[in-house]
Amino acid sequence: MRRHLEMSADRIEAVMASHKVQGRVWGGTVSPSCERFQLMISATTKVQKVQALADEIALTLRVPAVRVFREGGAVVVEVPRDMTETLLLSSMSAMLPKPMPPLTAVLGRDTTGQALLLDLSSPNIVHCLIAGTTGSGKTTLINTMIASLSEHNSPDAVRFLLIDVKGGRALGSSADLPHTIGGVFVAATDAALQLESAVATMEKRDVEGRSTPAIVIVIDELADLISQHPETTASITRLAQRGREAGMHLIAGTQRPASAVLGGIMKANFPARLVGRVLSPEDSKVATGLAGQNAEALQGRGDFLLVGPAQSIRFQVAKSTTEGKEP
Repeated sequence: MRRHLEMSADRIEAVMASHKVQGRVWGGTVSPSCERFQLMISATTKVQKVQALADEIALTLRVPAVRVFREGGAVVVEVPRDMTETLLLSSMSAMLPKPMPPLTAVLGRDTTGQALLLDLSSPNIVHCLIAGTTGSGKTTLINTMIASLSEHNSPDAVRFLLIDVKGGRALGSSADLPHTIGGVFVAATDAALQLESAVATMEKRDVEGRSTPAIVIVIDELADLISQHPETTASITRLAQRGREAGMHLIAGTQRPASAVLGGIMKANFPARLVGRVLSPEDSKVATGLAGQNAEALQGRGDFLLVGPAQSIRFQVAKSTTEGKEP
């Protein structure tokens, strides 16, 4: 492995030299999902100039794509490894804290092999957006979050409102959970009514000072819902802005993180972004809320980024034993 890393480092440096980019590779590390190389570049070299070499680096390393981004005082090149192993949620029990904190969802494992968790009750999280194109693993991640929350929280502590306007295929496996309110709502009109009802519940709880049980509103294909029923934007925005004190949380998935449809909602109201492979750098910027995250270079099949207010973590999604069909 050491020889392999040295050869890869030499190839990266050769690409940089051929394009007159001054710098060298300063160390390489291996994780279950990727190899990471730190680049030290000259003070006069712009990070964007190195990022522009991503395709050439991928070509010389014989991989489909690489991510090139700034981390601290260095530029990082992440080279994907072949993820042939399926990570099952059931196999992660030994990694999890005992007992699990309330309202904490299991996402998968990070590049060090440690379990990655998301605490919805944290004021830095509250709501999260999950974005990724077909084959990214978006549906798998949504179902894993639902499964882990239901496993470690009773129906008296957590309830789910499930909305899936593409026929219920993605969330169908969760319809019969005792935590679920009314199955899966698949018609846009029904979904709009449920969201209006959720706003009314939130306002009532504000008056009563009540926040239990927590209500997690899961919306798959948010862009499709808004396109079919634009009026839902107002309800979603109110829930996102005021839901925390009332114990109400949003998990929203979308294949199309288009700024024209979702820009206003996402920018202010989803501090946590879970982003799989997207189609373009523009989609990556909109979905992550940051330039240079290169989500278009992720492998798909559960290769994801957790992007929060002050961090970006690459992770492999865990798969629950039952889940809906990936749309």
